[in-house]
Amino acid sequence: MATLLELINTNRNSLLPQMKILEAHYLIKHYNDTYELTTIGKLVVDNMIPLLDKTDIIDLDIDYWGSRNLDFIPSNLLDKIGQLKDYEIINPPITELFSMHKSFNVDYNVSSHVYVVTTILYPDFDSIIAELLVNNVNFHYIVSQELLNKLKTEYQKEFAGFINNKFFHMYVYTKEMKFIYFTFDSVHSVISAFNKKGDFDYKFMLCKGQSAVDWTKELYDCILEDSRVVDEI
Repeated sequence: MATLLELINTNRNSLLPQMKILEAHYLIKHYNDTYELTTIGKLVVDNMIPLLDKTDIIDLDIDYWGSRNLDFIPSNLLDKIGQLKDYEIINPPITELFSMHKSFNVDYNVSSHVYVVTTILYPDFDSIIAELLVNNVNFHYIVSQELLNKLKTEYQKEFAGFINNKFFHMYVYTKEMKFIYFTFDSVHSVISAFNKKGDFDYKFMLCKGQSAVDWTKELYDCILEDSRVVDEI
């Protein structure tokens, strides 16, 4: 009881009536001054925790989640959306729109692999990719078919050089990309989804922590299954 009172930050008189309700519904049992879940209580809690994880994520910014097109997320990953618990929604000013990446992970030495799945070409892409490759960072790059066509037409020389580098791994997604881009390394992930109108409004989600990285890696692996290697351009 002392532990419960401390964790909930309440007093015994306020807590006891609630405990009696839980006990009356066979969710908890007690002896002396110790409480524990019943078998039914454990069943309820085991199913309740994933739901609370999801609602906690969505409640942080209900407007963002409610306005995004999330059709690109497989159902099994939607069930684990709670893994993105440490995130913030970034809405950069126009003047910083294409320099935000500098604040994500300034020391790529901690990441031996960087992953990008995208429908757009980031400005100054050549210097960013070149810096990663010089530092022996494995760069995994999945592009849409439309973007690949653009690269072949306008940036053939640059990407021909990248493809010859052993640290550069390029693929083209064989299906329609229903998102703008996502990227991750060993410490964070960035996800940019279309809004429900199909527009790009510059907002993106910056997630930190191992659980978010693991979640995004699973999303990447799903995309990779429907991608083919690009070994010449």
